[in-house]
Amino acid sequence: ASLKGNLRPGSGPSAPAGRSLLPSSARAGRSHFGLSHLRATAAAEVEVDYDSVEIDNVRNCAIIAHVDHGKTTLVDKMLDACSESSEVDDGGDRAMDSMDLERERGITIMSKVTSMTWGGVKLNIVDTPGHADFGGEVERVMSIVDGVCLLVDATEGPMAQTKFVLMKALARGIKPLVVINKVDRDTTRVEDVETEVFDLMVNLGATDEQLDYSTIYASGRNGFATTEWPGKQTDNMNDLLDCIVDTIPKPTVLDRPEFSMVVTMIEYDSFLGRICTGRITSGEIKTGDAIQCLDQTSTKLEGGRCTKVMARKGTGKVELANARAGDIIQVCGLAKATVGHTICSPDVSDALDAPAIDPPTLCMTFCPNDSPLAGKDKKSTKLTSQMIKERLLNECENNIGITVSPSEDRSEAFDVMGRGELQLGILLENMRREGFEMGVCPPRVLYQKDDGGARLEPIEEVVVECDDEFSGAVISKLSDRKGVMMDMRPSAENGRTRITLEVPTRGLLGYRTIFFTDTRGSGILTRAFKSFEPYKGDLANIRKGVLVSMRSGDTSLYSLGKLQARGELFVDPGVEVYPGMIIGEHSRDNDLEVNPVEAKQLTNMRAAGSDDKVNLPPPRAFSLEEMIPYMQPDEMVEVTPSTMRLRKANLDGKKKK
Repeated sequence: ASLKGNLRPGSGPSAPAGRSLLPSSARAGRSHFGLSHLRATAAAEVEVDYDSVEIDNVRNCAIIAHVDHGKTTLVDKMLDACSESSEVDDGGDRAMDSMDLERERGITIMSKVTSMTWGGVKLNIVDTPGHADFGGEVERVMSIVDGVCLLVDATEGPMAQTKFVLMKALARGIKPLVVINKVDRDTTRVEDVETEVFDLMVNLGATDEQLDYSTIYASGRNGFATTEWPGKQTDNMNDLLDCIVDTIPKPTVLDRPEFSMVVTMIEYDSFLGRICTGRITSGEIKTGDAIQCLDQTSTKLEGGRCTKVMARKGTGKVELANARAGDIIQVCGLAKATVGHTICSPDVSDALDAPAIDPPTLCMTFCPNDSPLAGKDKKSTKLTSQMIKERLLNECENNIGITVSPSEDRSEAFDVMGRGELQLGILLENMRREGFEMGVCPPRVLYQKDDGGARLEPIEEVVVECDDEFSGAVISKLSDRKGVMMDMRPSAENGRTRITLEVPTRGLLGYRTIFFTDTRGSGILTRAFKSFEPYKGDLANIRKGVLVSMRSGDTSLYSLGKLQARGELFVDPGVEVYPGMIIGEHSRDNDLEVNPVEAKQLTNMRAAGSDDKVNLPPPRAFSLEEMIPYMQPDEMVEVTPSTMRLRKANLDGKKKK
């Protein structure tokens, strides 16, 4: 069973170019490689009957980590090792990132479940997001798994979101399997990272049993994992898969015959209807069984029959004749069940406990578009408040990190609450691509009150890594935003510094663009929600005024050429504008109304030098995530399928004054 000697020629950090590190016996007959390869093939080919799998042969595991530490790539290699299909429609990698936005941005947004078999054991693997804004996805999947693989980058070490997801796992009594990923890079510091992970677990209050964890060293990109580094190098994922089978406990279930499960995810199918995913807590289910849906107060919402039982396998689905307690499955047949509800047999009267989720920290108001250009986008198909309301309520059903309520300040508008501007920006981008047209008000922080009535605000832990020469500017800017520096130390890379700060959420709004400007694009900024703490005081004005159009029409090169001295422009010549639309940032702190549509007056008189060529710099381009925090309280964004426009909330300049 040993994988010793299983090395590829020229592999490893100390291997000379083109020279093998294999011992002479292995070079002679390649016997170690042959045995390892045969063993991996045999383990992957052991068939598991999904209909009759016993609870002792099921392992439920979530892959958790900070953003860009390699979760989705690692799952791809695990699927390949287990001979499961990991091909995607566009021929790319990251089979678990199925959404268009996930593939475009290279991030995971929604948690997803798949399964594979290894050595006669069924492995249910859950891939989770790494961004702090999608922390609700991590919190909800903790209730359906019995173990976690904690991925840590071998160079960066534990980051802000690593601490968040590890804290959630330890709070549920889960002992993590630590995977030090990307050990093949030149800048690795494996021993230091191991020490940092252990210290982090101690600081988070891990028990002695949780501190007795296993460690795997892996490279998701190159597809290998090993129990020792660099002493034992492999070219497969066998050690990781074996460790998951050996260290993660079998599922814990209720000892009763009646079927019950909590819905963790939902999806829709045009033929099957609503598909509910969750882990069976007790009993078993088969197609045709009578089932019911209970909300969190144990009130019956609907009853029906199970029309189909399915399970994820690789990148596809398999239909099951029946399923037993402890397994993660998908059930069809109910139209009202949503995340947090209990699907159970008619004999069950008490709902199961749903996972608790941290409260949202930001709120934005969505309303119908009321600008002069409303409805003129040819791609706009959904403009009414009723359509916007239905779409937002559907989002709430599957995304437990989002909360929607009617707005108290605007009619026919809705307050959407979430974890951060990235999460709300993703929702807006999805709606825009679906044909929605709407207006969006600026984000505002959600405060709480303590027992004495004092105001509490959300505080985030921010980790910044930048070149030494830029650290002063970063600390100065974040200090102006009520940030407090907690730690400062040299980074793993020479000439770079890692700074840890605690900053109010409202102080971070709009800072990301400033940060990349200050660090010349070389800085790394990560953040994670920490807690609610006493209000830190008002912020100084951290943004300049804007240039506001006072006329309708198409912008002219002649007019923009005269306005460029007033500040930075956001529009090109020939763009349609209207009164109240923001076309640039003023060089001073006050707003300035300008005429960007003025054309040059043509005459029959010649004048020397009057036809000078106008050189306009490229306008400043905003992404949706950059535009959202840029807004001031008296501004809003007009979002359509084709374009986005900044504007004043009140288009009448006289009323505004």
